Amino acid sequence: MTARLDSAQAKAQAAVDKTNKEIEILGSHTKGLYQALTDTQNQFDKIRNIPSDKKLQYEQLKERRLEWKQQVEKITRDSQKATAKSIGSGAAGASMGVAVVTMGPTVAMGIATTFGVASTGTAISALSGAAATNAALAWLGGGALAAGGGGMVAGNAFLALAGPVGWTIAGASLITSGLLFWKNSQAQKRLEDIFVSISNRDVKYYELAMIELKERVKRIIAETQKLKEGIIEIKSFGLNYQKMTEAQQYTLGAYFNLMKSATRLLVNPIKGLQPKYNEQDFEHFMAWSNRSSNTKKCRDNKTAIISLANLLYAIYLDKQDRKVLLKSLRKNTELLAKLELTKDDLDIALLDAVLEAVDYKTND
Repeated sequence: MTARLDSAQAKAQAAVDKTNKEIEILGSHTKGLYQALTDTQNQFDKIRNIPSDKKLQYEQLKERRLEWKQQVEKITRDSQKATAKSIGSGAAGASMGVAVVTMGPTVAMGIATTFGVASTGTAISALSGAAATNAALAWLGGGALAAGGGGMVAGNAFLALAGPVGWTIAGASLITSGLLFWKNSQAQKRLEDIFVSISNRDVKYYELAMIELKERVKRIIAETQKLKEGIIEIKSFGLNYQKMTEAQQYTLGAYFNLMKSATRLLVNPIKGLQPKYNEQDFEHFMAWSNRSSNTKKCRDNKTAIISLANLLYAIYLDKQDRKVLLKSLRKNTELLAKLELTKDDLDIALLDAVLEAVDYKTND
């Protein structure tokens, strides 16, 4: 690896580290927000004679938060088991995955559940059971846990997850190893340029995500404080809705609206940490009438196309770039295994399909 590429990847990793620190901050405030919402809800529950339509809305909000909490707890337990298994197999320190190391399991997995995304592009908070666990572990471990032994429940999930999280943390070492397959200095230079571009792109993605994370933290702090103040005011209204003044009923409605907005802050994903290309994008591409890529080939290699589309998103490749990249990827047996492809599967037609899929999304 050249100094230029090494520097680019170091900057990408530094961006990952900074992002995880911001996520850790977010996690601590998210915990406080959940408690404030729960306390406010408990106060609402004590009020009698609330109109049935309003009562239903309260219950729906409560159910949504409860589902979030239960899923966080389940993924936390699974994470602890996975981490223990990794440690037992000799994995330690940074090899356990940057996010797992820098955060406590409850905070880390809770944030993954809330703000991570599965390979389909679905927010992990909308998944359940093993699918949620696999996706959250993939989002946090980025494959490093799998390399350490057993941390990744779904072995190949991180490559389907992709950019920026999956490829930056786990995929970089795989794809850049393709440089070793080339003795031709010009071909090496082309590959190096591609990998530097990917690293630079991901740094920008993380910087944007950090702006979004900071704004989320700011809003959570503000709304948590308003909820705490609201609990005190609601208590002063008494416990019978019908005996409240019109102004008090109006204020109660305002606090309910605050609960709705605060719940969205709790469960909505951070857009900047979502893959740039997901399953829905793939289906839109497949429905495109002017698509030139072969339908069967695309369908047979759906996961690989989504993965590689994230890897190459916003990366320009000319014909020669495609040639050297394809050759390096085809020689990379470890990467092929992760993508569930054979050397014959990964041909120029598949790479062209990936690039056409990306172009369709970015130009649609």
